[in-house]
Amino acid sequence: MFRSLSGRNYRIWFSGALVSNIGTWMQRTAQDWIVLTDLTDNDAIAVGTTMALQFGPQLVLMPWTGLIADRFDRRRMLMLTQGLMGLLGLGLALLVLNDAATLLWVYAFALALGIVAAFDAPVRQAFVSDVVTGEDVTNAVALNSASFNGARLIGPAVAGVLITVVGTGWVFLINALTFIVVLASLKFVDPARLGQRTRPPRAKGQIQEGFRYVGTRPDIVVILCMIFVVGTFGFNFPIFTSTMARIEFHRGAGEFGLLNSVMAVGSVAGALLAARRERPRMRLLMVASAGFGLACLVAALMPTYWSFAVMLVFVGLSSLTFMTTANAMVQTTTAPAMRGRVMALYMAILAGGTPVGAPIVGAVADALGPRWALGLGALSGFAALAISVVWLVRFQHLRLRYDADTRLHLAVTHAIPVVGARRSRGAIRRDLERDEVVAKRSS
Repeated sequence: MFRSLSGRNYRIWFSGALVSNIGTWMQRTAQDWIVLTDLTDNDAIAVGTTMALQFGPQLVLMPWTGLIADRFDRRRMLMLTQGLMGLLGLGLALLVLNDAATLLWVYAFALALGIVAAFDAPVRQAFVSDVVTGEDVTNAVALNSASFNGARLIGPAVAGVLITVVGTGWVFLINALTFIVVLASLKFVDPARLGQRTRPPRAKGQIQEGFRYVGTRPDIVVILCMIFVVGTFGFNFPIFTSTMARIEFHRGAGEFGLLNSVMAVGSVAGALLAARRERPRMRLLMVASAGFGLACLVAALMPTYWSFAVMLVFVGLSSLTFMTTANAMVQTTTAPAMRGRVMALYMAILAGGTPVGAPIVGAVADALGPRWALGLGALSGFAALAISVVWLVRFQHLRLRYDADTRLHLAVTHAIPVVGARRSRGAIRRDLERDEVVAKRSS
């Protein structure tokens, strides 16, 4: 489960990222709470707008951020982006501590943070394959998710207490200080031990080349479609937890932070279970999307605060299994020279749908109530499952058939896609006939 930590560089990077992630979750919790309760009168649309401004730049800047992740030194790029994010956290802290924060100021800082994060995200994702190589990449991706969600277990709970005791400004300040730790970890990462990679030379059409590459990979396209649907309408957890805590159950900041931590319990469990698997599979992604939809649906029906909190464990487990599996499938099957551009597209689709989905989910929460907003999240999980089934039928030739004993079977003739290749209809027909012969002999 923890085999990637045997490498010195990964241990250093993992430790620094864990501290920074805790601070990031503290800031996210404090930011959502101050928008919902201090700067507005329980306005879920304002929370959704803040999320949209923070994640929208990833969608707009995606063509350039991916190329930068492939062309430049990723370690130095991370030092730059992490330093800028720390300065933005410090600026917001000073505004809040001096009682100068307004909703427009929070919007401005959310947008600035989103622009920097747009460059940081693909570099950080692709950097994992520099620090860890070979078969351990899947394990390292899962442990990164465990780190991020382990921080979500700690950060919101600590933020909830600090908001009540000393106020939101100090939470933002602590987050700014955590970036010193991640910068120190990057400083001590040994560049000589990083994996060797081929950087694309300067040439025209490199951005379009990334899109063309993805276009030849239907297995990646279906994952991106699933991620877009769930990321747009399902992964709006700040809206779900803040509105359920405040509007449905009439709870305060401490209980709001606790809900985020409870959901992180399931997320950490999902990430650690993913770390045990040697390689990700499409069937696990399908099960996770169905599980996410079911967990959100049941959570929306829970009558009490504590029963809702219990269901959030399953929401976290299924959502993290879904995200980790999708991330690992894309990273481990992408050509190294294209990984930065493909991961930029992945992150843009995952986070870039938020500007569309977050205001819609917030509007549903305001108009119909938080439970209906959770219902929309449940629908996204079932929609992702439907997309994967269509892909199996279209590209993997999934068929329903009856054997001689009238038992129903699902037959997938090509469980592993031929990456980057086009197969003729005659070749597909010959394989289908061969499988039918084998099935008759076995029966």
